[in-house]
This record gives sequence, C-alpha cells and structure tokens, in this order.
Amino acid sequence: MSWGTDLWDQFDNLDKHSQWGIDFLERFAKFVKERLEIEQTYAKQLRNLVKKYCPKRSKDDEPRFTSCLSFYSILNELNDYAGQREVVAEEMGHNVYGELMRYSQDVKLERKHHLQEGRKAQQYLDQCWKQMDNSKKKFERECREAEKSQVMYERLDNDINATKSEVEKAKSQLYLRTHMADESKNEYAAQLQNFNSEQWKHYNVAIPQIFKNLQDMDERRTVKLGETYRSFAEVERRVIPIVSKCLEGMVTAGKAVDERRDSGIVVEAFKSGFEPPGDFPFEDFSQNIYRTGSDGTIGTPKNEGVKPDPKHSMSKAKNKLWLFGKKPKLPPSSPPPLQPSFHSQHFQSPKPAQDRVAYRLSEKRGVKSKVPSLHGLKRAAPTLEDLSHLPPEQRRKKLQQRIEELNKELQKEMDQRDALNKMKDVYEKNPQMGDPSSLQPKISETICNMERLRSEIHKNESWLSEVEGKQSSRSDRRPSADVNHHVPHGRESPEGSYTDDPTQEHRSPPQPDHHEFDDEFDDDDPLPVIGHCKALYAFDGQNEGTLVMKEDEVLYVIEEDKGDGWTRARKQSGEEGYVPTSYVDITVEKNSKGS
Repeated sequence: MSWGTDLWDQFDNLDKHSQWGIDFLERFAKFVKERLEIEQTYAKQLRNLVKKYCPKRSKDDEPRFTSCLSFYSILNELNDYAGQREVVAEEMGHNVYGELMRYSQDVKLERKHHLQEGRKAQQYLDQCWKQMDNSKKKFERECREAEKSQVMYERLDNDINATKSEVEKAKSQLYLRTHMADESKNEYAAQLQNFNSEQWKHYNVAIPQIFKNLQDMDERRTVKLGETYRSFAEVERRVIPIVSKCLEGMVTAGKAVDERRDSGIVVEAFKSGFEPPGDFPFEDFSQNIYRTGSDGTIGTPKNEGVKPDPKHSMSKAKNKLWLFGKKPKLPPSSPPPLQPSFHSQHFQSPKPAQDRVAYRLSEKRGVKSKVPSLHGLKRAAPTLEDLSHLPPEQRRKKLQQRIEELNKELQKEMDQRDALNKMKDVYEKNPQMGDPSSLQPKISETICNMERLRSEIHKNESWLSEVEGKQSSRSDRRPSADVNHHVPHGRESPEGSYTDDPTQEHRSPPQPDHHEFDDEFDDDDPLPVIGHCKALYAFDGQNEGTLVMKEDEVLYVIEEDKGDGWTRARKQSGEEGYVPTSYVDITVEKNSKGS
C-alpha cells in the first residue's frame, strides 16, 4: 500500500495523522522522563535509607556479631542495588529519552518540509486551473460576441434599406469577432492542455512522491518507537545480572548468620574470668547447748548427721543469684572480734552465721585492690595503665591486643631502621648522592623508639603473665569445706570490684589484715606515700574512683600521673582516690621517688 496512490486526495488527513504521530512520540518521551525521575528518586531514597541505618563508626565500634555483619552486608548490597537503579535512570535518560527528543525534532522538520512541498504543488495546480478557466471564459465570451456580430451582419444583409457601408461595417465586425473567437479558442485549448498535463503530474508524480516521503517518515517514526521500546527494556535487562548478584549477596548474608558464633562473641566480650560464688557452708551452732539429761552429759544435737532442710537452705540462698537478682545487703557494722573455733565436741561462739559472712565480705572488701570498679569506670573514672580496673578476662584480652599493636609498631620501626641503614650505606659508597651523617639523627630517633616500644612490650607482657598466673591459680583453687576459708566470692576479685550493688562501687581504704583472712589477698598492701600535694581548686569528685577535695587542702601522693591526667592521692583520714593533676600542686619527695 502506498499513500501516494491510495490516499492521493487525503492531504489534510495525512497532515493530521503525521502530527498525531509526533505527538505520540513526545508523549512516550515524557513517559520515559517521568520513569527515570522515579528511578532517580527511588535510588536516592535507598541511599538515604542505607546512610541512615549504616552510620559512621570508629574502628573499636565495628560490629562483630554475625547478625550485625550480615545486616551491614545487606545494606552494602542495597547500596549497590541503588547504584544500579541510578544506572537505569542514566541510561534511560541518554539512550531513550534523549534519543526520542532528538528524533522528535528531526521528524518535525522533515514533516514541515514535506507539507510545504505538497502545498506548493497544490498552489501551482490551482494557478494552472485558474489560467485555464480564464481562457475558457474568454473563449466563451468571444464566441458570444462573434454570434452577435453574425446576427447583425445577416440582418443588415437582408435589409433592403441598409446602406452598403453599414453592411460592410457589419461584415468587418463579424470578421474581427470571428478572428478573436478563434484566438480565444486556441488559447483556451493551450491552457486546457497545460492544465491537464500539470494535473497529471500533480496527482501521478508530485503528490505521490510527497505522500511517499510522509509515509516513509511515519514508518521510520514507528520503527524508532519500537527500537526505543526495546532499549527501554534492555536498560533493565542489562542490570539484572548485577541486581541478581546483589540479591544473592543478601541471601548469602542471611545464611551467614551464626547464632553459635554470636553467643561465643557475647561470652568473649563480657567474660570476666571470675569464679561463680561458692556455696555457703552449714555452721552448726547447736553443739554448745547443754542438755539436761539424767546423766548430766551433753546430748547429741538433733540436727547432727542430718542434712539441712532444703526449703530453709533455699530461703537463705534466695538472694545469692547476683547475676539476675539483688545482691544480699550486708550489715555495715564493723567486724566483731573473732572467737576461737573448736571441734564438734567443744563449745563454739553463739555468733550468728550472717554476721560471720558479713565480716568475711567486709574484710575481703577492705583489702581488695584500690582501683575503680568496672561500673565506675564506665562513669568516666580514671583509666589505669595496667588495665587492672578491668575484670581478669577482659584485662587479658586488652593486654594481648595492646601487645599485638606494639609489636606491629616495633616492626615498622625496625623496617624503617633497616631502610635508613641501607640508605646510609649507599651515601657512604656514593657521597654525591647525600651526606651519611644527615641520617644519623633519624636513625638514633628510630632506635630510641624501638627501645621504648620494647620496654612497653616487656611491661605489658609482665602484666599479661601476672593476669594469666592469677587466673591459673584461681582455676586450680577449689572451695574448702573449712568454715574459716569458705567466704562468698560473688563478683569480686583482687583485680578490681565488679558488682551490681551501686553502694559497693568505690575504693575502700586498706583494712588491717586478720589472721582468719584468706592468704589470697596478703600481697595487697597500702601504697607508700611518695610526696604531697596542695589543692589549687576544689574538686567535687562525682565520678566513681575520684576523691573529693577542697581548695588549699593538703593530700598525700601515692601514685604519680601516668599520662592520663589523673594523680592518685590519699587524705589524712585514709580515703584514697584520683584527682585531676591540673588541680593540684605536687611536691614529690626525692628519696621516695628514687626508691
């Protein structure tokens, strides 16, 4: 089918149809534009969502749980997925929308050109028709005038009264009109022949060619739409492999969640290394009661050889589950004097068991290490260099981590020293390349850094050995059945206080060592005084482990500032704690400092 032959008389309809085709092309381009804007907005919202749930964090705050790591892996995959949505939007903008808009402009220009040619051809045909019509009307007019002249001549020729001159005049007029009618006839015939020729050319050559061009243009427009439809889908298809990898990564992240490993990480993160509290022994105080039997001897206690009532023991141990319940509140009274202990056939002191346990705990707290508790440290108490404020297990891990970091720094310094020595050898062999003596200060500095790092490593290794030794000795120790050595362990250790009771989160002044106390704490003696200091400003000491002091108050210095900005001091009353170094004027005794 050809528009030029089948639609030779549908110029106006083809004009409307070609305009509709361009409008439809631009409508699809607008659809693509809105689609890519949706993709851009979607990608932006996805990236904002990822940014919201994946905040910036330091290296120490990096998650270690597999559930957290999997979630952040999913966020990374989602971020990549958002990137693919941006790729879709970008390629739609360049390959589909941009191409459609450029093609639309070209089609508009081409359509305008073809329609102008069609209008010109139609105008030329109309002009030929007007010329032909004018010659036809002239020929018709001249024929009527010639007929009138012939009638006039015949009337005068038949009239006997007409003069010869009048007849001759009518004859000449008839001859003139006949000649003019012949000329009009010839002109009309020429114009008619010309019009027919132009009309044939118009409807058989010009218009078919113009309509064929319009048809080709419309078909190319249709083909272009089909190509953009495919491009529209290909843009999505090209990102499907990467999107599939993102989704596979999310599935892999979900499979990587390991509940056993997360539980192990919780144990590793919060294991204190302390032993769980031991059982309280049964103390039989009924052995010192005289029986009024007839033989005058002491009767056998009713409970001798009989197991204690489970309900009674459960009620006594009800408050002993300190991990999830309340720690038993002990009487704050000072420990009473010790009574001699006898065997079962002798008398014993009638002191209640609760007072003896309270005495054990108060005695143990009195000589434990004077460092802030773990909870107190979380409230910004001074951090000790040897990490003795931490529970044993956490302290061991921190020391191991510190030793590894120091070893890495030491290896870097050693590599730098080797490189400087090689450079120095090169300078010595080729003096024109540089002065070997210029490297000596840097080499000396590197060696000093190496010595400092070795010293730090040795110091931390000694602390680590101390922790591991105490843990091994604690693991070897078993609870004794002797009443004198069976004290509640709770969540306390020589390494520091770690208890849920906020009233116990403090450093206690040293208490005198009693002969009944376990030898585990015999080496915790009060620190010696190495100087004194005068308070320049008042300090409220709100944080746990700090010491309250007034302005101009004089304190004893028992431990110097180790670089963290805190100095350990003791009041004349025996209370110890940390004070800001910048708040005091310190005077260190030479003999104490050198000892």
